[in-house]
Amino acid sequence: MKQQILKHHQQLLQDKIDVFRDMISGLTEDAKNDAKGSAGDKHETALSMMHIEQEKLNHKLREILDQKAILDKIDASQVHNKIAIGSVVKANSMYLFISVALPKIILDSKTIIALSPQSPLGLKLMGNVVGFSFEINGSQFVVETVE
Repeated sequence: MKQQILKHHQQLLQDKIDVFRDMISGLTEDAKNDAKGSAGDKHETALSMMHIEQEKLNHKLREILDQKAILDKIDASQVHNKIAIGSVVKANSMYLFISVALPKIILDSKTIIALSPQSPLGLKLMGNVVGFSFEINGSQFVVETVE
């Protein structure tokens, strides 16, 4: 199951990377085309706005590339005794993938939540083992399995 989760998240991030690269490329092309046929204050404002948007997209792209780099380092075949980056943790019938914060996914009718080890829940889980119990927002949880 861990390999499926990892592959799904890697593909999700690769799709985002492709979209952002296309958007950045489109803005670059628009700026080139705009530069050929315009002059004056409106032209400068338009180029400035395109540049700002391109910087925002580049920043988001870097964040996604950083997330993908973390996922790419995870060995899905590794079985963990203690919760670590790359662990799939089952707690109260919830599945948590300790990696990077990503949208929840559903695989084989199981909901998997990817979370960062720096998140409040990730910090509580890191280094613990099966049987560890913890409380979040007034709810008690027990770690059932660690893969």
